[in-house]
Amino acid sequence: MNPVKLLFALVLVLMGYLLLWPVEVDPKVWIPSTNPGFTGPYDSNEALAEATYLDLPDGEFGPEDITVGPAGQLVAGVNSGKILTIDPDSGEATLLADTGGHPLGLEFDSTGILWVADPYKGLLKVSPLGEVTIVTNETSDGSPILYADDVDIASDGRVYFSDASTRFGAEQYGGTLEASLLDLMEHSDNARVLVYDPQTTRTEIFADGLTFANGVAVTADGKGLLVSETGNYAIHRYSLAADSYGERTTIIDALPGFPDNINRMPDGSFWIGLVSPRSDSLDALAGSPFLRRVVSRLPARLQPAPQRYGFIIRINEAGDILANLQDPSGSYATTTGAMDLPDGRVAVSSLTESRIALF
Repeated sequence: MNPVKLLFALVLVLMGYLLLWPVEVDPKVWIPSTNPGFTGPYDSNEALAEATYLDLPDGEFGPEDITVGPAGQLVAGVNSGKILTIDPDSGEATLLADTGGHPLGLEFDSTGILWVADPYKGLLKVSPLGEVTIVTNETSDGSPILYADDVDIASDGRVYFSDASTRFGAEQYGGTLEASLLDLMEHSDNARVLVYDPQTTRTEIFADGLTFANGVAVTADGKGLLVSETGNYAIHRYSLAADSYGERTTIIDALPGFPDNINRMPDGSFWIGLVSPRSDSLDALAGSPFLRRVVSRLPARLQPAPQRYGFIIRINEAGDILANLQDPSGSYATTTGAMDLPDGRVAVSSLTESRIALF
C-alpha cells in the first residue's frame, strides 16, 4: 500500500477509535467550584515533610484509614485485605483479621467491636479475636452496596457509612483507585450515605445524589454527620436531630483538593485527608461530556490522575480551617486522613504508601 494511503488509513482508524469506541463512563455536565488554590487557609507549606515513618510489613501498602485501638495501638487496613495492629513506637505489626476484601474505613464502637467499610465485601464487623462478620452488603430494598468506603457510629448505635459509587464497584472495576477515577470522570451524582440500625438490622439510604461520597464522621454532640463529597471538593453537614433528620448544610464548598476520610478527634475537631490537589484538566472538561468520553479512550497515563502531594487539614464543626499541613515534594502522598494518638503525635494514612507517617 502507498505509504500516504496507509498513514491516512491509520489516522482514520485512530479517529474512529477516539470518537466512537464504547467506554464505561457516561459523563454528565457539571459546574466545578472555583479552585481556591494554595492560598489563604490553604497556603502552601512543608509541615508534613517533617514526618517520621513506620514501615508496614513487606509487601503491604495502602493504609487507607487508621484508628486507635482499645490499648492505644494503631489499627490500619491494607490493600491485601488484612487489618493490622501496629505498635506506634516500634512499628511492630500483628494481624488482627483478614477481610478477604480491601478494608477502608475503620471505627471501634464502645464494646470494642471494629466496624469496617470494605468496598469488596460491604459493611463488616470484627471481634477482638479477629472474627469477621459481613453485616450487610445490600440495602433493605435489595440495592447492592458496591463501594463501602468510610464508617462512623452514632451514640444511639446506628452505623453510618458511605457507598462511594453505585455505578463503579471497586472489585468489578479493578480496585478502589480505578473505580474512583471512572466515577469522577463520569460525575453522575450516584453516591450515597447509608445507615445500618443494629436494632432492626435494616440498612437504609440516609442521603444520596452525591459525587463519590467518601469520609463520614459523627459530630461530638451526636447531632450531625460530616460527609466529604470527593467529586465536588465539598464537606457537608447532615443533621441527625429528630426534628431535622437528614437536612444538609454545606460547610466547605470549594477545597483545593479531593477530600477523602474524615476522622473526629477527642476535642471535637476533624482531620480530613486530601488525596490529591485538584486537576485543572478535569475541571476544564466539566462542561463537555463528549470530550470526557474521548479522554476516557486514551491510555491511562494520559488521563487525569492523582498528583503525588501530601495534604491534610483540620477543621471544626463549622468548617473553619484549624490546621493545614502539606508536603509538596510528595514524599508521602495520596494522603487519605489523619488520627491523633494518645501520646500527642498524629498518624497520617495513605491510599498507596507502604508506611504510615507520624508527626
